[in-house]
Amino acid sequence: MSKRALITGVTGQDGSYLAELLLAKGYHVIGMVRRSSTVNFERIGHLQDDLELVPGDLLDEVSMIHIMREHKPDEVYNLAAQSFVQTSFGQPVLTGETTALGVTRLLDAIRLADHDVRFYQASSSEMFGKVVEVPQRESTPFYPRSPYGVAKLYGHWITVNYRESYDMHASSGILFNHESPRRGLEFVTRKIANGVARIKLGLDAEIRLGNLDAQRDWGFAGDYVDAMWRMLQQDVPGDFVISTDETHSVREFCEIAFSRVDLNWEDHIVIDERFFRPAEVDLLVGDATHARTVLGWQPKTPFRDLVHMMVDADLDNVARQQRELS
Repeated sequence: MSKRALITGVTGQDGSYLAELLLAKGYHVIGMVRRSSTVNFERIGHLQDDLELVPGDLLDEVSMIHIMREHKPDEVYNLAAQSFVQTSFGQPVLTGETTALGVTRLLDAIRLADHDVRFYQASSSEMFGKVVEVPQRESTPFYPRSPYGVAKLYGHWITVNYRESYDMHASSGILFNHESPRRGLEFVTRKIANGVARIKLGLDAEIRLGNLDAQRDWGFAGDYVDAMWRMLQQDVPGDFVISTDETHSVREFCEIAFSRVDLNWEDHIVIDERFFRPAEVDLLVGDATHARTVLGWQPKTPFRDLVHMMVDADLDNVARQQRELS
């Protein structure tokens, strides 16, 4: 009998890659989606016939208890959140309700419905924020610098609390930035990749960005969902930093992206004060030694290959959209 997995946030970047991975492993995959007039199934369109989609909301604990009791998943992956840092400054309460308290509601639904479910919480490197040591590992103190980071920190600690209080198999992946062609356009990496494609195809002339000196540890989302799955296969739950252990600046991302289409990034990038964060995270770089040792996990996609993958995909996307409009 195949394992059953519930994914919240199944329509997002990570949810779509995780659904692919679990389906390939023979799982029955249940995707929780909010009832909405604007649900976007673009990322899971190619999987939709293989998924069981059920209505639910992290703001509504009753809906999650109902899902747990009716669908009886063996594993639950909580990937749903208000996940954009910049938005969290403008909508801090909503961010807290979904990204923080939503985790409590889901954990409580699992506790009430079925104690033996294995739970994965999507924690974030943004919890480290104003870093107190470089690189960051599981023992590094947290210092979040945005409402999003604060909310993720609550979700992280409530997961630890339920693990220790109720003996639940609950693990957190402290994931550093992970990108892909399925990344939302509001994120800087996809904004750059899409902008490069539009400039190359003559549709735009510039990309407006904020802090080019911000440095991040960027990996490929398709690699990172494998680490999520590995955590729930362990006999003992725990917390794991998932990262490439390398750091790259926004400027370097621009250089590689533009060079992919034989353009000079300096001719097309405009610095715009509107895109600076009220409180910046300067240098996030992980140390995934624990994950490599315990999970046997390591990233497979080099940074340059990731940038090229994203630019190539957006070149195809934009060209196709142009053909459809003509």
